[in-house]
Amino acid sequence: MQFPESWLRSFCNPNMSSQQLADTLTMAGLEVEELTPVAPPFTGIVVGQILSAEQHPNADRLRVCQVDVGQAAPLNIVCGAPNARVGIKVPCATVGAELPPGEDGKPFKIKLGKLRGVESQGMLCSAKELQTSEESDGLLELAEDAVVGRDIREQLSLDDMLFTLKLTPNLAHCLSVYGIAREVSALTGAPLLQPTFPAVAATLTDRLPVDVQDKDLCGRFSGRVVRGVNTRVQTPAWMIDRLARCGQRSVSPLVDISNYVMFELGRPSHIFDLDKIHGGLQVRWGKPGEQLKLLNGNTVSVDAQVGVIADDQAVESLAGIMGGDATAVSDETTHIFIEAAFWWPQAIAGRSRRFNFSTDAGHRFERGVDPSTTVEHVERITQLVLDICGGQAGPLDDQTLALPEGKPVTLRVARAVKVIGMPLTQEQCAGALRRLGLDVSEGDGTVTVAPPAFRFDLQIEEDLIEEVARIIGYEMLPETPPLAPITPKLRVESRRGPFAVRRQLAQLGYQETINFSFVEARWEQELAGNPEPVKLLNPIASQMSVMRSSLLGSLMAALKFNLDRKAERVRLFEVGRVFFKDASVKDSDTTVAGFHQPMRVAGLTYGPADAVQWGVSSRGADFFDIKGEVQALLAPLQVEFRVGDHPAMHPGRCAAVWREGECIGHVGELHPKWRQGYELPQAPLMFELSLEAVLAREVPVFQAVSRHQPVERDLAIVVKESVTHAAVMQAIRSADSLLLRDALLFDVYRPKKATDASVSGSVAADEKSLAVRLVFSRDDATLTDVEIDPVVKMVLAQLEQQVAARLRA
Repeated sequence: MQFPESWLRSFCNPNMSSQQLADTLTMAGLEVEELTPVAPPFTGIVVGQILSAEQHPNADRLRVCQVDVGQAAPLNIVCGAPNARVGIKVPCATVGAELPPGEDGKPFKIKLGKLRGVESQGMLCSAKELQTSEESDGLLELAEDAVVGRDIREQLSLDDMLFTLKLTPNLAHCLSVYGIAREVSALTGAPLLQPTFPAVAATLTDRLPVDVQDKDLCGRFSGRVVRGVNTRVQTPAWMIDRLARCGQRSVSPLVDISNYVMFELGRPSHIFDLDKIHGGLQVRWGKPGEQLKLLNGNTVSVDAQVGVIADDQAVESLAGIMGGDATAVSDETTHIFIEAAFWWPQAIAGRSRRFNFSTDAGHRFERGVDPSTTVEHVERITQLVLDICGGQAGPLDDQTLALPEGKPVTLRVARAVKVIGMPLTQEQCAGALRRLGLDVSEGDGTVTVAPPAFRFDLQIEEDLIEEVARIIGYEMLPETPPLAPITPKLRVESRRGPFAVRRQLAQLGYQETINFSFVEARWEQELAGNPEPVKLLNPIASQMSVMRSSLLGSLMAALKFNLDRKAERVRLFEVGRVFFKDASVKDSDTTVAGFHQPMRVAGLTYGPADAVQWGVSSRGADFFDIKGEVQALLAPLQVEFRVGDHPAMHPGRCAAVWREGECIGHVGELHPKWRQGYELPQAPLMFELSLEAVLAREVPVFQAVSRHQPVERDLAIVVKESVTHAAVMQAIRSADSLLLRDALLFDVYRPKKATDASVSGSVAADEKSLAVRLVFSRDDATLTDVEIDPVVKMVLAQLEQQVAARLRA
């Protein structure tokens, strides 16, 4: 909210500077976001009156003016403004004056000069040249009572300061200049000028029938008829000036009056053109199919969730938000109906967002506007209308149907001391609340407040505690050092941190993504096989309605986004939390009852295995590439890859990752069905692992390097096609020998045809040949054939026994 300091001080004028006042408001919770002068610095500009304006002899668009600035002789000034005419008073920059800085940041100095051969002894100024407005329709015309020769800063109060406040939603009572003045009085002790609203004498008997049909929409409705107004008059300069300094452009006298009272007292109101109303008014909820063209030009459709003011033929206004175009006042308006009402906040909240716009009225009503002052504010608006536009007023009608009940709120002093963190007495608490104008009663260690009608935010004890802290002053809070011991939380050596995992994946060529935990329900069903995901009560978007139980959906969305932008090689990973329903989980500092929230790490690769380069031929990444990267990520942990099943992965190209009898994740290729659904040219490869398992690592143990060379023996064995690599390795390791240090598969051969003459005698069509390298070593001596041969025979025996292997001929 923006307002001029002078307007605030007309209600409450504390003995402090502008900056001190801004600091006081900020420390009380009314954050002053900006404090700026009305006009930038300039000197030498005074009020001048044009005595004559003659055509320039050498220029069609220039005039030679004689300007009285209060000196012995008038100044001769050449001016090109279209509104330069005899009699008006305007700002005049005399020789030596400095105008506000221009775009180059330097002030513009006025010098004696000539324009087309005629001497000019100064310059007549527009509002834009004074930088008090962005609009410039010519010279800035001053009021007739402006004093000639007076400094323009003094004449227009250009040293006034503009306060811009950033108010929190609970400070609705501060959405007016008077409301802020009330706070300043409480904070500083300066007297508050209470405005008075004398009743306007009714000279007419005309009334407009108003039927308030829904009291859950409108609790109070006040209004009166005024006839014979002149809407073609000019809004007073003082009102235009104050509205402009509140950021509001002048529109017309009636609209300006309504806006002025809203900024002054916080009461949004509406003025109807009485002649455009058919019959009477009904205040009710809308009906499906009804439409209204608003003052902003938009046409909206309403329903039973939107409040309206309608006449006998159509809807004429959105209740508490914006008036309709059909009954808007104009220059032809002569008879009006002034309306001020109390709209229930819950009946207005959210309606503006529904129609994709916001208004000052809706902003105030959805936070709560004082229902006890509708009559007084109608009187204020009426008096301004009569003073500015003339006319005759009818009797004031006031209907009170249902008003909010301010329930007493009790503050326990001991509770306030505990929450605020400083010693307080009951006298201090009661005194702070009384300074705010609240009705306070005291008990034994308690203070009870009956909230006034303008304080919708005082509902629970904590609200009163906040008010006590604000008024006493946050700067009074003691500086207490932390009492709890601060000890570092050291990670055990058998674990690594998540950052190490991120860094390792980045070294493998992956790029990290950070995604929402809210995902599409379709992803959960397709890619996670989760028919009952955790649903959000209030999703931020329709496509983010559930909590994810897998990271793969987010990675697939990121892949699709990149492929749509012609990316050829994509490698992504994410470390994040997933969410499951689990009734066994209990509430604690780190858990929520009924929900399991483990951390996972997932990766995805698409496209060539390596970036394009001259030394390596391009090939697409395959299952074994990503399997190797999973092994590198988990190293030095030894894991087992078993045939697995995952809803997002290819049934025949998916492996479950097992460690110490527990499945810690899956790795594989995207399921063909989802590849087709996502319209991917080729299948991406992906993995998802438990982060807890990935963080585990074995503590390094010193082991001396053998001084003796290892011995290698290669075996070519023939097994059935169905025999897995894991089964072969298990059979080899079961040959219990300290000499056997390692076994490595380095070649696989399958016959191309069953009738291949070269292999028909050794490898059948349903068999494959595996070449395995055995590594033997001793730490204390060089091995001999006598020691190695028995171990090789033992290995062959185990292979024959467990996987029916035979040596290839």
